[in-house]
Amino acid sequence: MGLPNFWSRPTVSEVPAGADANVSSTDVSVLHDGNLAYTVEKAGNGSKPSYQEVTGAPVESRSPLGYHVGWLTVIFLNVNQMIGTGIFSTPGTILNRTGSIGLALIYWTIGVLLAIAGFSVYLELASYFPNRSGSEVVYLEQEYPRPKHFFPITFAVFNVLLSFSSSNAIVLARYLFRAAGQTPTDWQLKGVAVAAYTLASLCVILHNKYSLWLMNFLGVLKIITLIFTSITGLVVLGGNLSHIPDPGANFRNAFEGTTTNGNDLAVALVNILFSYAGYTNAFNLVNEIKNPIRTLKIHGAISISIVSLLYMLCNIAYFAAVPKEEFASSREIAAAVFFVSVFGRGGAEKALNVLVLLSAFGNLLAVLIGQSRVIREIGRQGTLPFTKFWVSTKPFGTPIGPYILKWAMTLVMILAPPAGDAFQFIISLRAYPDGIFNLFLAFGVYLVRHRHKRLGRSAPEFRAWHIVVIFYILIQVYVLATPWIPPKGGPYAGEVSFWYATYCVVGIAIIIVCALYYVFWMHLLPKWKGYEIRQEILNVENEGANTHRLVKVPLQELGKWDEEHDEAGRLRRRHHGASARSSDGDDGNDQHEPKAV
Repeated sequence: MGLPNFWSRPTVSEVPAGADANVSSTDVSVLHDGNLAYTVEKAGNGSKPSYQEVTGAPVESRSPLGYHVGWLTVIFLNVNQMIGTGIFSTPGTILNRTGSIGLALIYWTIGVLLAIAGFSVYLELASYFPNRSGSEVVYLEQEYPRPKHFFPITFAVFNVLLSFSSSNAIVLARYLFRAAGQTPTDWQLKGVAVAAYTLASLCVILHNKYSLWLMNFLGVLKIITLIFTSITGLVVLGGNLSHIPDPGANFRNAFEGTTTNGNDLAVALVNILFSYAGYTNAFNLVNEIKNPIRTLKIHGAISISIVSLLYMLCNIAYFAAVPKEEFASSREIAAAVFFVSVFGRGGAEKALNVLVLLSAFGNLLAVLIGQSRVIREIGRQGTLPFTKFWVSTKPFGTPIGPYILKWAMTLVMILAPPAGDAFQFIISLRAYPDGIFNLFLAFGVYLVRHRHKRLGRSAPEFRAWHIVVIFYILIQVYVLATPWIPPKGGPYAGEVSFWYATYCVVGIAIIIVCALYYVFWMHLLPKWKGYEIRQEILNVENEGANTHRLVKVPLQELGKWDEEHDEAGRLRRRHHGASARSSDGDDGNDQHEPKAV
């Protein structure tokens, strides 16, 4: 049979000299590399042209979302997602699981290294594909173009099923009630969480640029909050508060009580990943950033440096002010326990709790903005029904379809699960499938390097060290392997009251459902119904937006379709006049054309 298609040698005569020269996305040629086909396209964000396998969504020559993402917004896209509720809520859980102050601090340091490694992997992949937003949507699509549409469809179903941000909304509501000095019922907590998320959704839906400005402002507030917390911790550590007589107590015998249980260590690492998640958020908006690779390389690194330093200082502050046993049981309200220990119950505590909930609100905005681009790019791959709904930016110049999906799914996940175990389960649930996709993404770096070397491409603007990519791969393997180790007290003694590995099984089940959906939709159904699926390129609303749409082509019309369209789904030049009506923003769903999938 020979090797898989992505290892086959290119047809050298079909790779033009000087292929890295400026190439308009409206005048592209298809280059063949064995059974793979590439277009060379360029966007309007000042990046270099990119080689893209034709099954991927087409490059938008002008971003319909504008170019409002400057260097400051790049920093705060990452900072706002990284500093959400993690540093205020999970340090207690991490201490509880690691068993000691020393190991907890080591885990926070591992989080820094993981963020650096992950950022390097994403930056190299962005260097290969600097013309499209959506980050891992694009990278997985281009790393694994065969089987056709497998990763786009699998990743699409996964993201639709898990496109919620309920945990952060719940923590925001918890801090709001704490600032008000009230103990909420479960439904009061859920009601406030729904209201907060609805407000955040309206902010990002109504205006793109102003929502970015609001996010930046909240990012400044949260950095000030963490700086204040860090300075307060140093004051405590210096022995300047009489009601905390021994601030160094937790640091003596720092490794006393360290756990050796693999399950405890895995849960701790999951929470570390949750706390540092967001260092890649700016990659979701690459096509809205001018000169994206240089901007991301400098200011993305700055965002990681700021967050890492503040995380370590805040943990030291927590451990200096709060007894170990009390802090380990603090769970979602770790920072509030610190505030009470230092300032007592009063105005200062309430003010700081307000700052924490504003930080959580900034996180909701950052996640909504980043994930909307991910879902929009999934829509542009043609793998979701109602293509225009996901791609359109009308009426407010924002991706309203993805925002509506995020809001609806978050609403369900806030209202449906019970308040207790649900928080930890929801944090963990996405972590396992994410680990699977991240493992494929990191390994795919070597596939992309190999293919681009064969095509004679110049070196990318950034290339990660081998040791960094390998470290990132090993972390993903660890995340996938260790959660299966039972906790010390048996299978029902984990972080939740039910079976400890439930989130792993559910995560794997979601991936299996995605794969089964792909097989049914792309192979079984077409075979039964007598058609094949092809892709075509549509222009949307004359805003610079374009998209792939997958269509059902009856077998008897397949030859004509392939004659009129190239591999990318573009009409060949000799057919442009006859088919103008279906390429000018029209869905093409009339009786003479194939039906959209």
